Order: sequence, then C-alpha cells, then structure tokens
Amino acid sequence: MGKRLSYLAALFLAFLIVGSRLPIQPAAAKNISTARLDADDLDPDSMAALTRMGTYLRALKAFQVVATTSRDEVLDDGQQVQLDSKVNFLVRFPDRLRVEVNSTEQHRLYLYNGKDFTVFAERVNYYATIPAPDTVGKLAIDVNEKYGLQVPLEDLFFWGTPHSKEKDVTGALDVGASEVGGVTCEHYAFRQPGLDWQVWIQLGDYPLPRKLVLTTLTDDARPQYISVLDWNLAPSYNEAAFEFDPPSDAHKIALAEEEPAPSGAEK
Repeated sequence: MGKRLSYLAALFLAFLIVGSRLPIQPAAAKNISTARLDADDLDPDSMAALTRMGTYLRALKAFQVVATTSRDEVLDDGQQVQLDSKVNFLVRFPDRLRVEVNSTEQHRLYLYNGKDFTVFAERVNYYATIPAPDTVGKLAIDVNEKYGLQVPLEDLFFWGTPHSKEKDVTGALDVGASEVGGVTCEHYAFRQPGLDWQVWIQLGDYPLPRKLVLTTLTDDARPQYISVLDWNLAPSYNEAAFEFDPPSDAHKIALAEEEPAPSGAEK
C-alpha cells in the first residue's frame, strides 16, 4: 500500500495559522530568485495579512466555498500520482454546516443542524449520527478530540480565535501580487516544522483565501496539496440543506471513539 496523504488531513493543514495584529502595507515588487524564508524571518506584513483575513472571516454570518483540489500520493517505489477532488462547503454561523466531498475515490457528506452531526458515505451507503455541541467551532473540536475526525476546512472556524496556531510559523514571506481566477491577490509563503505552505489572499475589502499550496517536507518526494477556492458570500439555502434524510436502504453505524492517550504520553 502506498504512502497516502490523507485528504481530510490535507484540508486540515491547509487552513492554519493566524499571525500578529500589525497593519498591512502594499507589497513592493520582489526578486523571488534571491528571496529566502529563514527560520527566524517572520515578515510582519505577511503575518498581519493572516490576521486581517481571520478577522474578516470571523465577521461573516454565512458563506459557501467550492474548493477544486489536487493532491500527490507517493507510492512505495517513489512514483507520484495526482488525484483531484471537489469540496462544496456551506456554513451559517453559529450552528449550521454542510460539506460535500467528491472524488474518484469517495463521496462524503457532512451535515450539522445545531443538534446532530452526520457523516454519510454514499458509495458504500453507510452513515453515522452523533449528538453535537451548539456551535460549528465547538463541533470541529469535539469530533476531533472524541473521534479523530477533521471536519473539512475546519480552520476556517479557528482563524482569529484562541485556537489559532500562529506559534507554529517559523518563516513568513510576502511573494508579491498575483491573480487567481481573475481575482487580484497578494501571494504569501510560510514555513513551519515539516511543512511549507502558500496562500493567495484577495486584495481589497474582502480578504479571502483564494488559493493554497502545501508541500510536505517530511517525505523526500515533497508531495503537494493544491486548492483553488471559489467564494459565495450570499448563498441561498433553506433549513433542509442541513438535515439528513437517509436513503431507505442506508446502513447506520456507530463512530468509533478514540482510545484515551496512555498516562504520561505526549499530547
């Protein structure tokens, strides 16, 4: 079996890190061929751009994101294969969530209605439903701690909160202006232990992440995960979008809870 870069883990990693609260200044043109991302080089403007993005995301009441993704998988002989997928993500704060993940490998549906959380694997016709806390942010933490499950794009709920992980960033670089799908963005590169990652943030009054690239450094093959994000800040939906109506032949199963860590084990 080849080394697999988990799709959900990749999504989890893709939305990391909030930085300091310094004001953002427009980036000048840069000579990328001579730029370096040193371990102690934390460009304040790059970190401030993450803060601004997180603050903006926290102010949104509802949104839809369609993510077109590709990821590398490394086989035992070192050969890389690239797999594509699409994630359709709808959220209404504080307590509604719908995520559909489609790829050649799987079709997953995640639903949260403020009371219950359901995961449905359509191709095998299995689903599981568990009681859920009263906010999307609490849900993401709860299912991770109890079941080892990462809600796709879960760090959208953590940017700009005490659960952000700015302490992990060891290098930050403003690469310069760029375009993603015709949208003008600023391109940033970050480094943390085991991971290099890049984000393209929309310029102007709507600082949304438009593209992400992650490179895993712990594998000699340096596999990448790439996601291009299409945002809708005024989605149309009704309450039925967040409710699960199982097919008549679907099989209900139980989610296995994580084993508690041994006493004295690292967390």
